[in-house]
Amino acid sequence: MNPLKRFIEKITRGVLFTSSMVTSVTVLLVVLFLFKEGIGLFNQNSVEKHLVIAVNSENPVSAISSTDVKSIFNQDITNWKQVGGKDLEILPRSIDELAAQFTEEQLGEGFKNLSSLIETYILETPGVIASIPDSYLKNDFKGKLIPLKKISLKEFLTGTEWIPTAHPAAVFGAWPLILGTLWVSLGAILLALPIGLITAIYMSEVAGQRFRNILKPVIELLSGIPSVVYGFFGLVVLVPLIQKLFKLGVGETALAGSIVLAIMSLPTIITIAEDALRTTPRALKEASLALGASHWQTLVRVIIPYAKSGIIAAVILGIGRAVGETMAVLMVTGNASVIPHTFLEPVRTIPATIAAELGEAPFGGTHFKALFALGIILFIMTFVFNTLVETVKTKKI
Repeated sequence: MNPLKRFIEKITRGVLFTSSMVTSVTVLLVVLFLFKEGIGLFNQNSVEKHLVIAVNSENPVSAISSTDVKSIFNQDITNWKQVGGKDLEILPRSIDELAAQFTEEQLGEGFKNLSSLIETYILETPGVIASIPDSYLKNDFKGKLIPLKKISLKEFLTGTEWIPTAHPAAVFGAWPLILGTLWVSLGAILLALPIGLITAIYMSEVAGQRFRNILKPVIELLSGIPSVVYGFFGLVVLVPLIQKLFKLGVGETALAGSIVLAIMSLPTIITIAEDALRTTPRALKEASLALGASHWQTLVRVIIPYAKSGIIAAVILGIGRAVGETMAVLMVTGNASVIPHTFLEPVRTIPATIAAELGEAPFGGTHFKALFALGIILFIMTFVFNTLVETVKTKKI
């Protein structure tokens, strides 16, 4: 071989190897960063930074969950007996409410006496629970600081409330977001699968070559439309239509999100399913026809069963497309972090939650880490779907 060609070949191999290594390492580092930030959520509690929870020194409660703290300050829990304490009324107090207990003369210039007054109030009030900035806490504080339980994986996955702005302790329950994501994706696939499969069958076995050459590029062009355009379409057309048709208070529902995602998933399902159907060996089709089967019998009994793995792969990839969508879903689903029971209720998905809240979450804070933990859940979902695709592609089922 010419020395120059050999040199060029070595350079080309080196460039290809370097490119693949850089890409692989970058993806690995992104995944490691995601897991590092997300797992950090479970090493801390959800109380606001620089805040402490103080109670009377005689209070027997030794620890409390962030959900209970939220319920106490919302007055949903009103007796210490409900959280393992004595039969005593709970008196929740914020720093502003504590300061309002005293006169300006008692507080002194620049609130210099506030720390002592807070300590005295807590020691003299058996049922009090106070959220206090640690700067207002005396070094020899004689009350009792009650620690919040660390956020557990079970609490995060099964919690039914997602309230990152709850005071003084945020509540991070991902279950409504997980269900919202799966609910909207399920609706999208139920709508997109029959339409996509019928279109793929028509394009591969019924449509003429000239019409197929026009239709296929048009369908593939749909996948290139920005998701925000689909979101605007859903917001302007679908949402008012659903609201009027079902006589709802609001039209931003899981159904609107499912329809938009179904439209967005169609190009993926149609393209992959049509390719799978067209790869059926011509010999199988001719053998079926030679045995007396009609064209439709051949389609149902031979072509579709042979292409079953490709069709299933198309469905799984369509689900993956729906699960990871952000902007379109954010615009039409209502963003209500509640457990859905019907498709006519507002929901919130994991991608929409991350997109809506990440910009407002303090870097490195509990809320920030909770959003990365949601990212881990989304990563696992898409990883499972992609693994299923690879399994289906390499194995006829």
